[in-house]
Amino acid sequence: MRKFNAMEKQTISSFASGLSAAILLIALISLVFFIVLKGSAYFWPSQVFKVTTYDKASNEVSVFVPSSVDIDEFTAALTNKLNEQFASSKQPIPLIAVEKVDAIYQINLHSGAIQHGNFQQINTPNSEIYQLAELNDVVASVAVFQRELREIQTTYLTVLHRKIAQLNQSGVSEKAPARLKELEQFTYWQQKADALSKKIAAYRLIFIDASGQPIDILVKDINHLFQPNMMSLFDKVSYSGNKIIEFISESPKQASTSGGVFPALFGTVLMVLLMAVIVAPFGAMAAIYLHEYAPNNMTTSVIRICVSNMAGVPSVVYGVFGLGFFVYTLGGSIDSLFYSDSLPSPTFGSPGLFWAALTMALLTLPVVIVSTEEGLRRVPEGLRAGSYALGATKMETIWKTVLPVASPGIMTGVILAIARAAGEVAPLILVGAVKFAPSLPVDGEFPFLHLERQFMHLGVFIYDGAFHNQTNTQGSSMMFASCMLLLLIVFILNLFAIIVRNRLRDRYVRI
Repeated sequence: MRKFNAMEKQTISSFASGLSAAILLIALISLVFFIVLKGSAYFWPSQVFKVTTYDKASNEVSVFVPSSVDIDEFTAALTNKLNEQFASSKQPIPLIAVEKVDAIYQINLHSGAIQHGNFQQINTPNSEIYQLAELNDVVASVAVFQRELREIQTTYLTVLHRKIAQLNQSGVSEKAPARLKELEQFTYWQQKADALSKKIAAYRLIFIDASGQPIDILVKDINHLFQPNMMSLFDKVSYSGNKIIEFISESPKQASTSGGVFPALFGTVLMVLLMAVIVAPFGAMAAIYLHEYAPNNMTTSVIRICVSNMAGVPSVVYGVFGLGFFVYTLGGSIDSLFYSDSLPSPTFGSPGLFWAALTMALLTLPVVIVSTEEGLRRVPEGLRAGSYALGATKMETIWKTVLPVASPGIMTGVILAIARAAGEVAPLILVGAVKFAPSLPVDGEFPFLHLERQFMHLGVFIYDGAFHNQTNTQGSSMMFASCMLLLLIVFILNLFAIIVRNRLRDRYVRI
């Protein structure tokens, strides 16, 4: 058997390493490309086809179906699907025709719902019938009425309702002049608001669906109206840009199958930043103690082994611990001490943003400790000796000499912690992340940052959406778009941390 010499062994080793790296790189690029391809379908307008079939009574039925592929590919896919569905029943395939109708309109509603139909007419309160070319004037009129309605509701009705509630709490008689005056004003403005609401509801667009039935849509409910089969490339790019802006600035709609992901985006970034602020100092202090102060004995070795093993504990275990210790024990104690008036309704004794950040900080703490201690080991002993020789104390040496040089290692641990915390799902479901949160953790109400509130997280949003919208094409494409956004967030946060780490390295290491 032929033996390889040292040069051949080195060549084989280099080739194997390069091949492994190439395979991993190709797999990573393929994964990102697949996510981008599937996620971009959420922003790009789809063509709409008219599909005519038979129902169970052998009557012709037509529906409008959006698709991201051309008519030939769509027809072939639909035919194959019907062949599979009716192969065992020995019934004829109920497909009659698939056609592309250029004049079809797509109506995106503010609620997130989508309708398709052929335009018929615009109805107004005066029973006048307008054409689509006059839609902008109609929309402008409705917008004026809506502004007037909002002004009445906020300026008058809300204030009067509050005054009447105060009179009720004060026990003022129902026939008191002050109460009668407020009620009279409230009735007057309520009647004006009702009249405006009726006028707004009278502005309607009438469309005809594929089966010939009218579709009645309020003008105020329309978010976007366009003809998908007649859009130019510029129109499609403009539509995609607007859809991206809506995606990152609006809340989810239609059971998380449309709309945007702003609450989940905001909650993810806020939780990760809060976690980084908590874990970085505690991880650094623990590493400094283990490396600089703790004696090199069996106890210290056992602690290091335990810290390393903590990194391998399943994340759901941390979630259960966070729920039991942080939420129920610490949160319950805080409620008993400071929020006893609100009990039994919990304030901090229920899952929330702060407990989620603490749980993720505990989960990523071993990573930060190990990375920081590795950075401390790389600090030359000569720097410590020189600092001591100049009369510095051990604390001064650590603070002004060792930590600056080891700061790139600390930032490496923070980078790894951010990457892991941004993508975790299981522990967050237990300690604060929810499918939908009615309000953000940050608002204009004192104390502005509400750590006790539940929040939305992109990882939880993706998990829940993928689990419940497996057969919904639009919902699944939205989940892939959310994956794209999560990858982008992790990339930006890591890029920022890497830039800070490199600047620290250039400043303190390459001296």
